[in-house]
Amino acid sequence: MSARLLGVIAATSVAAVAAALVAQHGFGMQPCPWCVFQRVIYLGIAVVAALGALLPGRGSRLAAALAVVALCAGGIASAVFQHQVAARDASCAFTLADRFLGATGLETRVPWLFQVTATCVDAAASRLLGLPFEVWSGLLFVLLGVAGLLALGRPVGKKRAGAK
Repeated sequence: MSARLLGVIAATSVAAVAAALVAQHGFGMQPCPWCVFQRVIYLGIAVVAALGALLPGRGSRLAAALAVVALCAGGIASAVFQHQVAARDASCAFTLADRFLGATGLETRVPWLFQVTATCVDAAASRLLGLPFEVWSGLLFVLLGVAGLLALGRPVGKKRAGAK
């Protein structure tokens, strides 16, 4: 069960990044540093979840599920910060997201995926069904985090064989 759930988490994370790319390149919704930083987190979730699903042994799945939960917590913090603080800042310069992208060189190495093309204020104006993208992203991080928690243990309500 947890291997399959980790596979779903990986696929969902990749789908989230794909949706962001469609919004960017197909509909002109340009990403700010925090938007791109969240893409990095989604891809990190996808990698660890896929490894957990593919590697043998319960220990691999548990480690992957724990890493997914931790990354989701970071993603939630990122989305909340973007919504509460960065969306009101015209530049986003020198924030954690901006520094991370600069330090890793992701913007120049894979610009179609990681290049920042908007300020946080500009990105905050983009909405989907009336909600800013970072709210949707935060909600998805919550769902993925819950799925990661579910992947940690046996399903609720099931008894072990021989238990009374």
